[in-house]
Amino acid sequence: MLELFAPNLYVSSIYEIDLPALKKAGVTTIITDLDNTLVESDSIEATPKLIKWLDDLQEMGFKVMIVSNNKRTRVAEIAVPLTVPYIHKAKKPTKNSFLKALKQINSTVKETVVIGDQLLTDVFGGNRLGLYTILVVPISKKEGLGTKINRLVEKMIFPWMKKRGLITWKD
Repeated sequence: MLELFAPNLYVSSIYEIDLPALKKAGVTTIITDLDNTLVESDSIEATPKLIKWLDDLQEMGFKVMIVSNNKRTRVAEIAVPLTVPYIHKAKKPTKNSFLKALKQINSTVKETVVIGDQLLTDVFGGNRLGLYTILVVPISKKEGLGTKINRLVEKMIFPWMKKRGLITWKD
């Protein structure tokens, strides 16, 4: 059961993801979390670096969708100016939000990766559907209460995964 919390890949940020390798592997779609994955949880706009990264994705032919547990106003303030489709109040890790995203963006499980900063929402939710999951280090330490509780649980899961060889990166 805890294997479902193990990401396929762990990187320090979205900018370390090898996009050409994903493309070569047949990935066409990226479902990404918003807060502390793309932007700081209290940021009200995208950075120029994020805008360039999203432009690069588009140039490479990737489809992108933001799937966030946050409320509509929060997600829209970032997603709308970027013209990135989004799902708010996603209730991750439920399967429904990921299935809805796949349907809206017209993609399949085999063609899609999930990127996020939390094991309990992004990775677990993506893995439950068999999606390729990429865990990133959170951009900021500023987090809401729910996320802080999730981080405490993550601190218990990481050593278990490491001991069983499910993760190979260094802390």
